[in-house]
Amino acid sequence: MSKNEINLIANLKNEKTRELAFQNLVQQYQERLYWHIRKIVINHDDADDILQNTFVKIWKGIDKFREESGLYTWLYRIATNESLTFINSNKRRSLIPMNDTSEFLMNNLETDTYFDGDEIQLRLQQAILLLPEKQRVVFNLRYFEEMKYEDMSKVLETSVGALKASYHHAAKKIEEHLTKYD
Repeated sequence: MSKNEINLIANLKNEKTRELAFQNLVQQYQERLYWHIRKIVINHDDADDILQNTFVKIWKGIDKFREESGLYTWLYRIATNESLTFINSNKRRSLIPMNDTSEFLMNNLETDTYFDGDEIQLRLQQAILLLPEKQRVVFNLRYFEEMKYEDMSKVLETSVGALKASYHHAAKKIEEHLTKYD
């Protein structure tokens, strides 16, 4: 953990400095967490709501943070769990079969007025959405966030070997999907 993270955590756990430290945390991580969440749920408004929920959980849980992992990985774990919980609760509410998240997310992508990518980016996102949930999250963390497998292991609470295999399978499926249209 960096000296900056250690100081931030100490300030978050101190009643007198908590609010200012939390503002600094939000300022420092808000954009990265937003894009991480957005890649999971696709929709801008949903990502905004989940980001708010993530910061509420962080605020409420900071005293329980055991500092066994870095602050960064703890934040990503909360954001990931909030995103997956959101998707699963929406699937139950909209009566989508529990295994068919991709259709729900594909609909989000197609109706998202904030998506401004070109056709290649759209095809890449569609290919990513066809992946199983775990592979999709692993691919996003590795490809877009450039997260190290060791950090990802702490975020997703999975072995490095399993993550490497998931990423490899995801990349292969995406490549197959994209070359199918060339």
